[in-house]
Amino acid sequence: MISKTAIVGASSGLHARPAARFSQAVADSGIDVDITFQGTGVDASSVLEVMTLGVGSGDEVTLSTANDADASTLDELVALLASDLDAE
Repeated sequence: MISKTAIVGASSGLHARPAARFSQAVADSGIDVDITFQGTGVDASSVLEVMTLGVGSGDEVTLSTANDADASTLDELVALLASDLDAE
């Protein structure tokens, strides 16, 4: 298992559009990713589950996947979370 932390850059946190864009990117990646915030982990490809975490702007989350070979994809998802998904 590999895990990486990310700081959420979206000004509204992971709500509505930013959560949808992030979850779609996870689904498009083809790998199973969990996102954890304050001890609660959910399937990162589910926009509804991601939104239930209540992640705000500047909050730290952890992304994890079972396969170490998927590290570069996880890095891309970390970079996506760090960007302002509201602005695009």
